[in-house]
Amino acid sequence: MGENQIYDVVVIGAGPAGMMAAGQAALAGARVVLLEKTDTPGKKLSITGKRRCNLTNAADLPEFIDHFGPNGRFLHQAFGRFFRDDLLEFFETIGVSTETERGGRIFPSNGDAQFVTQQLLEWSLEAGARVMLRSPVDQLVVENGHISAITTRDKQTIPAKAVILCTGGATFTGTGSTGDGYYMAQAVGHTLVPLRPALVPLKTAGRTAQRLQGLSLRNIRLSVFFDQKKVIDTFGEMLFTHFGVSGPVVLTHSGEIVDALRAGKQVSLSVDLKPALDESKLDARLLRELDQGGKQHVRTMLKHLLPAKMIAVCADQSKIPQDRPCHQVTAQDRRRLLTWLKNLRLDVTASLPLDAGMVTMGGVSLKEVDPRTMMSKVVDGLFFAGEVLDLAADTGGFNLQAAFSTGWLAGQCAASQTLNKK
Repeated sequence: MGENQIYDVVVIGAGPAGMMAAGQAALAGARVVLLEKTDTPGKKLSITGKRRCNLTNAADLPEFIDHFGPNGRFLHQAFGRFFRDDLLEFFETIGVSTETERGGRIFPSNGDAQFVTQQLLEWSLEAGARVMLRSPVDQLVVENGHISAITTRDKQTIPAKAVILCTGGATFTGTGSTGDGYYMAQAVGHTLVPLRPALVPLKTAGRTAQRLQGLSLRNIRLSVFFDQKKVIDTFGEMLFTHFGVSGPVVLTHSGEIVDALRAGKQVSLSVDLKPALDESKLDARLLRELDQGGKQHVRTMLKHLLPAKMIAVCADQSKIPQDRPCHQVTAQDRRRLLTWLKNLRLDVTASLPLDAGMVTMGGVSLKEVDPRTMMSKVVDGLFFAGEVLDLAADTGGFNLQAAFSTGWLAGQCAASQTLNKK
């Protein structure tokens, strides 16, 4: 690498934010090196969206920002400079065409996340950035309040006029996202908001989920209660696992649930298996099914209402023997069955650990970063982009757009600052 080489901009981490930042800084005329600790750039990017790479979302700007919760306000400046249409135009110029799918999710037309990573890397190299693999960074060097260099794990010192920290989060650690950047930032005076998993499966009490493991339910209504107060009401698909629940409706709201559990709140879920029918209509259907069932066993009647895997659980929890003839089911039995179908309850005990989340909540405090430039308010010449910041949205392409937008802005502003100082 050469210790005497002075770079205008050193970018740490070759994920989506890092590759975007390095390419933009190089295009602006800066001498740029992009350091990646693993042997492959964009490892996490290459597996996002089930390896299809959900690049962004068609939602309008206010809705887009809402997906990040209160911290979304921070992104107004970055999105004002480089937002979805700019990103799609950028990808078109580097050979990645896109298409919009259900929920406004925008994917590459070929559905290949690895191709996106490859094209992004080639673009950053063609822009003039130097990419160094297997180059883990140990710490940031600050002199008189200004970034001056970085040191690598093999004890090399690389002088730098600006550094962009794009080390990602602390999830999917096998891809290299092990949280290094958080502690580098903390070591030079930055505050860390506690790290928590988001888009993460949940553990539930009892054996219900275990008995139903592998079962995916579509078009259910999920209500979430914190200390017995309903706070979330949503529709969609969920999945039972051997430890609890997962699937889109669970993952989308898991961040709020994780924070509620951390605050000591009791969290419970209510699953409405028949949301298209109100209680009176469902009761009428049960009466009809039971009447038509006659001498047939309850288990046979339940096949018209439930997936096979749920029948034994339903019968047990509604206290109706599976072999009871339909004509012997009492009004009280029917009422318990109706309640179970509209209100299957699960108590949440915990989430899976941080590494099991798709996204990391927490990170470098946004109060210490200038949203107009992505530069630190603590250390001059230190910039941030991507998941290392305390920014996390739900699923749908929002997090990747934030990584690209903050990377674009950090690259532009880091280059501008260093070149103006020459």
